[in-house]
Amino acid sequence: MSGEGWAEAFLEMMAGERASARNTITAYGKDLADAGAFLRARGSDLAGASAADVEAYFAALSDRGLSPATAARRRSAVRQFYRFVLGEGWRQDDPSRRVEAPKKGRPLPKVLSRAEIDAIMAAAGARDGAQGLRLGCMVELAYASGLRISELTGLPMAALARDPAYLIIKGKGGKERLAPLNTAARQAVKAYLEVRETFLPRGDAANPWLFPSRGKTRRLTPRRFAQLLDEAAADAGIDPARVSPHVLRHAFATHLLEGGADLRVVQKLLGHSDIATTQIYTHVAEDRLREVVETKHPLAKK
Repeated sequence: MSGEGWAEAFLEMMAGERASARNTITAYGKDLADAGAFLRARGSDLAGASAADVEAYFAALSDRGLSPATAARRRSAVRQFYRFVLGEGWRQDDPSRRVEAPKKGRPLPKVLSRAEIDAIMAAAGARDGAQGLRLGCMVELAYASGLRISELTGLPMAALARDPAYLIIKGKGGKERLAPLNTAARQAVKAYLEVRETFLPRGDAANPWLFPSRGKTRRLTPRRFAQLLDEAAADAGIDPARVSPHVLRHAFATHLLEGGADLRVVQKLLGHSDIATTQIYTHVAEDRLREVVETKHPLAKK
């Protein structure tokens, strides 16, 4: 079996035995394809790679300027792949074993202020007719519930048909969590539902998605929502480079902590399996609160 065949078997194992999320499998597939292309340029492949080949690959990742997080994921994909190959008996050694892990940085997430969130919401809702109601609804839902972009665009119509106070979201790894809906979000959903049929493709009255479209997937794509969000940010006078669907999720978490929410509660609302992932938002909140004290407190200028 070739190295490509091994990679295919590895990805099938991830899907079948580990029940890994589709996005994870896709990312690992791309990572192994990237490693395979590098190895072929060296006259090798995934099946015949030596430890020196693997070390050279990770050195090249650093030279290419990839982020520590991306380099760490690609290393993890290769390491797990070769552990699988070793376990299957296809190789008698693991060429990735001696590769040192790149140090993974913990950059603080980008966060918008509450005033900036309000401005983006106002700009989204100010768009003409149905377009404004749809974009306003999506921004309200993303910020009110901390949804990932894939979770937002993948909402079924049935999830909001009866004006629920919360959503049941299936996140990474198929794990379910409750996502709250505040009054503003529920009102935005009601207003949007009145014009939803505007976006239904012809002959697709039974479209199951909350945000339908005329594309192949029959629903609004994450990329399209990101484009619309950029436009709303520009209309609000905010640099679009500071705004993305995931930044709305960051704002949701940070603003909750600034308001006194318990870290464990925020962890559950975000769907993080490890609280260490959630703790990064405490640093953002602390920095913002310190800035307020240093710039707004009457004794700060003395």
